[in-house]
Amino acid sequence: MTPSKLYIWIVSVTFVGLSVVMLCLPRSSYSELEKRDLAVFPQYSAEKVADGRFTKDVSGWFSDTEPYRDHFMAASMKVRDAIRFSFGNDEEKISFHKTDSPSSPEGKKEDKADSYGRELEEYENHINADENAKIASAGIIIVGSGQNVRALNAFGGEATGGGEFINTVNRYQRELPGVKVYAMVIPLSSEFYTPDKAKKVTKPQQPFIKNIYSRLENGARGVNAYNALADHVTEDIYLRTDHHWAPLGAYYAAEEFARTAGVPFKPLSSYTRNVVKGYVGSMYGYSHDISLKNAPEDFVYYTPNGVNYTTEYRQYDVNKDYKVTNEHKPVTGSYFVKYPDGSSAAYSTFMGGDQKLTKVTTGTKNGRKVVVVKDSYGNALPGYLFYSFEEIHVVDFRYFTHNMKNYVRNNGITDLVFCVNVFNAYSSGSAKKMANFLTQSDGIITTPTPAPASSTSTISVPAPKPVSNTVKPGSETPAVKEKSPAVSNNVSGDEKKAEPVNAEPFKSSSQISVDE
Repeated sequence: MTPSKLYIWIVSVTFVGLSVVMLCLPRSSYSELEKRDLAVFPQYSAEKVADGRFTKDVSGWFSDTEPYRDHFMAASMKVRDAIRFSFGNDEEKISFHKTDSPSSPEGKKEDKADSYGRELEEYENHINADENAKIASAGIIIVGSGQNVRALNAFGGEATGGGEFINTVNRYQRELPGVKVYAMVIPLSSEFYTPDKAKKVTKPQQPFIKNIYSRLENGARGVNAYNALADHVTEDIYLRTDHHWAPLGAYYAAEEFARTAGVPFKPLSSYTRNVVKGYVGSMYGYSHDISLKNAPEDFVYYTPNGVNYTTEYRQYDVNKDYKVTNEHKPVTGSYFVKYPDGSSAAYSTFMGGDQKLTKVTTGTKNGRKVVVVKDSYGNALPGYLFYSFEEIHVVDFRYFTHNMKNYVRNNGITDLVFCVNVFNAYSSGSAKKMANFLTQSDGIITTPTPAPASSTSTISVPAPKPVSNTVKPGSETPAVKEKSPAVSNNVSGDEKKAEPVNAEPFKSSSQISVDE
């Protein structure tokens, strides 16, 4: 056989083989790598055919649901990683843009230190400043190699941003007389672990956080989690393979909050250390970098000892636009949910996810009751406050159906802390959602609309078990539906056949996230 005929034969066999795979084998419906439901076959209508939407949607469904999608993507990553080579110091280049207006306050005020603690000090990287870095998909910065590889999410915000968040915090302090209001803005891991060579693709977060705290008024206080974290950068305060901080980082931030609020706080020796081994988080799905998959980490969290507490949940149902359509009656459960080794859902250890209103009643009797208004970073914080407050109410800024003034008054709240990462402190949309709590009606619910069963989004992970501790018996933490990602990259995982848990969308690192 001549070389030309052999080539034609190989191409033909390959084409036929791929055609059989694409046309005859079962199509994928869910991507474990991208942590999302794949496209569903569109519903036929004459109107859609006439304007071309039907054929466009069919084409999108066909390309999105190819058989063995995750296997092909993983193989592509391995090949790309094997043939990658460097062009000098700049392997790849990326530009960042803002997607949300800074909404800076009118007038420029003189910077001042946080009068309730030390001033936010600039951090200088002495950990991995000289390491090489590469830019992966979605602008994720990949640092290190082997079992020490770390994925970093870049920040594109300006130091003068966050005006809406500042206004919201100040407004809460004005309109909730007798309540102490705090702002805790959490930096991303890129602030502490970005090598000098990669700093051109991310902006410093310390000036932004400092700007927010310097503009708080009426007694509202900034919690200096920034330096509390900077003091412990050699420890595992951030997850290497996930966009969240690690529970240990939340511990140090909670310690700083307790100091600022003037409430008791227990040392880490008062907690039991728990480990979920083989954890690979969201950054694998975002970056499409196989090195993260090959370097799983321990997910370590801590449960309090010697304190009796009960956890009450009000579960929310949400529609495809993440609007609350129903609030269930309160049920009791465990604050901590245990996941097996290898589970990519381990960050849902705290409360089992976001789509609920949580109330923890502790054995601490000091008359102090706190509301934690948070994004997903804030999930890891309340578990360290059981020794500090009599009651802890946890409100996710995306899901709250009550009027905050009424809620504070009816529950005798004494303290309220905003615990959000820099993306949501920067986002005017996120801040406006939090501000709306002050004026919205109690029981605000969106009328549910029927949706095809196939469009329901869930994560498949092993069924979690409540952690054994001194928590009083109660029903298991309610399951929650996962939010379908707004982008194709989302939380990574490899588990099957289990209870659904929440995994909120996470925007590209080149964007200012409003839903994180």
